[in-house]
Amino acid sequence: MSVIRKELVHAAMNRSLALINNNIHNDIHKRYEFRKQTLLADNSLTKDEKNYAINWITTSYDRNKILGNSGTRRICENCNQKCLATLYCEFCVRNYLKEKFSNWTSGNVNIDNLIQKCQIETFEPGTIIEWIPYNNLQNIKYLTKGEFSEIYTAVWVDGRYEEWDFKKQQLKRFGRHNVILKKLENVESANQSWFEEAKSHLTISNKHAEIVQCYGLTQDISNGNYMLVMFKMDISLKEFLQQNHSGNKKSI
Repeated sequence: MSVIRKELVHAAMNRSLALINNNIHNDIHKRYEFRKQTLLADNSLTKDEKNYAINWITTSYDRNKILGNSGTRRICENCNQKCLATLYCEFCVRNYLKEKFSNWTSGNVNIDNLIQKCQIETFEPGTIIEWIPYNNLQNIKYLTKGEFSEIYTAVWVDGRYEEWDFKKQQLKRFGRHNVILKKLENVESANQSWFEEAKSHLTISNKHAEIVQCYGLTQDISNGNYMLVMFKMDISLKEFLQQNHSGNKKSI
């Protein structure tokens, strides 16, 4: 594959979005097809860049189809179920995760049940909620104390799931990337607000990752505190804290 000029590609995708006429392209299927044809006709992009752009918008389209339970279904060649996604089969992804339930545990039944519920309801490979072992996180550094909790930065060694491998029938991981850790209230407290906060983040992120994407939970082995593992945005800390607080308010 040739070098992808990502800034140029994203500019082309933004153009295809801006050109949508909502009176004509009045549902997700028409909007997707219009954007796809617009990108294919864009002479500023190479063939590989067009494929990259179309794969990008198809990822969102697949997710929206499943969320809305709308669109043409296809028969999955692996599980033979009628799925909506084209870049993966939502049933194969969920079955793959379900088969791995016995391979991990947080040590807390409520958390295990919450994560498992999120996984069997997952909509796309890139937003799967997980239990993330603490030893998979490196370079953990204190960043600041927000309005409600302490914030850390870290490197997730394996990284989140990224896409479905049709050939191997398994999920592929993104690899090393930076994340934010948000410490929850001390687990020894009789107050269960830490679990309610975790539940809100994980449940919302499982369906609406655009708010503030949360990849799952981990536990600090030095003190037993649970921590949310979240997407590290390329924005200022102040903006992160504002968006994170806003996400909490929406989840209540």
